[in-house]
Amino acid sequence: MKKEFAIDGRMIGPAHPPYIIAEISGNHNHDFNRLIKMIDVAKEAGADAVKLQTYTADSLTIDSQDDRFMLKGGTWDGWNLYKLYEKAHTPWDWHEKAFAHGRAIGITVFSSPFDMAAVDLLESLNAPAYKVASNEFTDWALVEYIASKGKPMIMSTGTSTKKDVADTLDFLKKRGKEDVCILHCVSAYPAKPEDSHLPTITDIAQSFDVIAGFSDHTLGVDVSVAAVMAGACVFEKHFTLDRNDGGPDSSFSLEPQELKALCQSVRAAHAASEGIQYGGDTDLKAKNIFPRCFWTIADIAAGETLGWNNIRSIRSPGGVGIRTREFESVIGSRAAKPMKKHQPVEWGDIESPSRKAKAG
Repeated sequence: MKKEFAIDGRMIGPAHPPYIIAEISGNHNHDFNRLIKMIDVAKEAGADAVKLQTYTADSLTIDSQDDRFMLKGGTWDGWNLYKLYEKAHTPWDWHEKAFAHGRAIGITVFSSPFDMAAVDLLESLNAPAYKVASNEFTDWALVEYIASKGKPMIMSTGTSTKKDVADTLDFLKKRGKEDVCILHCVSAYPAKPEDSHLPTITDIAQSFDVIAGFSDHTLGVDVSVAAVMAGACVFEKHFTLDRNDGGPDSSFSLEPQELKALCQSVRAAHAASEGIQYGGDTDLKAKNIFPRCFWTIADIAAGETLGWNNIRSIRSPGGVGIRTREFESVIGSRAAKPMKKHQPVEWGDIESPSRKAKAG
């Protein structure tokens, strides 16, 4: 993997200053003028880039009222997944103006796509880079499609084990992809400083010979400051104009004056600096709740060919179903028995899959 690469002419790597990404997510609150103001604020605060999220509710989940699609506990307690994603998404027709505004004021704008159609939209806007979110890290069909576009990739590991990181990087290397940055991430919202395990950043860089960074969901900026000492080169942090305004991610987002802050207390830095631990190896509630797996989107008859018309890669509640890293074995196979709509696809549902599921 490359130890440095450029996004919009800005070099990233251990020999260069930290690259700071201000994550808007759904904190625009479906107000386009607020989105534009947030881009302005990020520029004024000194961020290198602003990041959007490009998805529809249908590209992340299915419109099911099954209890498995209800969130329990945490920031989004009581929300149905489909309704949450409908509320939080960034309208696709905003993207062109957001990208143009960023270029006009001199701040990079890019996004996290969550399906291939989103990648196509971002390509049409000449996106300078792509972010891969934690739950999509092992959605290899999507990862492969993003990699094929030849742009730098920044990938979060919040629900991945160390083996997942190794396997995905090997998958990319075999396809000639080398301009990749891996962000250590704790998929809790908010995350506690003592769960940050910042030496993991050092371990990522040393174990995989890759640029490492930190996607920080803790409150404040203390832990991000400490992550500099662990070797993080890229930092991602959610922000909002005012937490009192609400917004899907506002409770763990920085306000403008916090986005500017660089120095914080030794206590928080010390609490964050003990131990190496990957997000997918923890017992945190957020661990691997929604890895991308195959589910049916229509009734399927025995013998019918499985394809993108009747199955879909979604964030699977509880991780049931075949992981979509196995897409080469699933797409084009035949159903061994009738399958109902909105059910996970298991290995027993497929006639003679070309290879067996891997343990774990």
